[in-house]
Amino acid sequence: MSYREPARTVARRTRSLASSSTSAVPETGITIYGCGRDEALVFREMAPRFGVVATITEAGVSEVNAGLASGNRCISIGHKTRVTNSALLALSHVGVRYISTRSIGYNHLDVEYAESVGISVENVSYSPDSVADYTLMLMLMAVRNAQSIIRRADRHDYRLTEVRGKELRDLTVGVIGTGRIGAAVVDRLRGFGCRILACDNSPKAPADYVPLDELLRHSDIVTLHTPLTADTHHLLDQRRIGQMKHGAFVINTGRGALLDTAALVSALADGRLGGAALDVLEGEEGTFYADCRDKPICSEPLLRLHEMPNVLISPHTAYYTDHALRDMVENSLANCLKFESRNQHG
Repeated sequence: MSYREPARTVARRTRSLASSSTSAVPETGITIYGCGRDEALVFREMAPRFGVVATITEAGVSEVNAGLASGNRCISIGHKTRVTNSALLALSHVGVRYISTRSIGYNHLDVEYAESVGISVENVSYSPDSVADYTLMLMLMAVRNAQSIIRRADRHDYRLTEVRGKELRDLTVGVIGTGRIGAAVVDRLRGFGCRILACDNSPKAPADYVPLDELLRHSDIVTLHTPLTADTHHLLDQRRIGQMKHGAFVINTGRGALLDTAALVSALADGRLGGAALDVLEGEEGTFYADCRDKPICSEPLLRLHEMPNVLISPHTAYYTDHALRDMVENSLANCLKFESRNQHG
């Protein structure tokens, strides 16, 4: 989790695998679910090089469309739609034995249940720089009050705001989770001259590692990069948010449920926190990635957060770069071919 492999190395290895696997496993069939138009273009470009026949659908995998995978042992899924256990069972019934999810996290499906019905699940690696760059952008926007400034400028109010910005070199940044993405964030922060604290069970990044409670007490900015598990659900809950420095900022480009949203809203509303920048949010499913301009927003916390001038919200887009998209597609195909190769020779 903590090892950061250069993206160029990943690409070289998967290209090598493509050339060797096409002769070993010719014309492998893979069904690609939840595939947007941009991903579909890359899959259609790359699949022939891997000796893969790709069946592509924009719809997320479900019990209804599991039959699209009939005859294919491997499928690739996106992270935007939750995969139900009934869909996993239906996939098992049509012969699927391997799922490659085009994401780092697994929280959109029950991996243990998948394994119980004979399906292995694996994630993909992609350039950590996509999320790391975006995280730094959000930090800078948060400490410079960018949301308030932009909103005023949109109304043609070009006066200086009442709140002065802060410089990163004067601040302490706490990084929770220093896997590939967290370590890439640490690399970037070092160039700003700020103090960097970190919390992780496997400390490898060049930062001062401290217990979580200490990190929260001393950090002006807290950024979340740990996987979402049963143990990290609401990692920042009311108690831990209460431990944070007065006026501190929270950045979340990990998973929405790492944060107790109700506790965050309360701390922002009463001024205990200075602001938040959120690329992910609890209950984002069905709202993020949808055009809701003419639809009611049912999430009260989301509506509250949108009203706050010191909160930035973006729709789970930190990963979304040309480089990362190609990595996801390439490594999805490579994962499936590796599974087929292991099974063929195992």
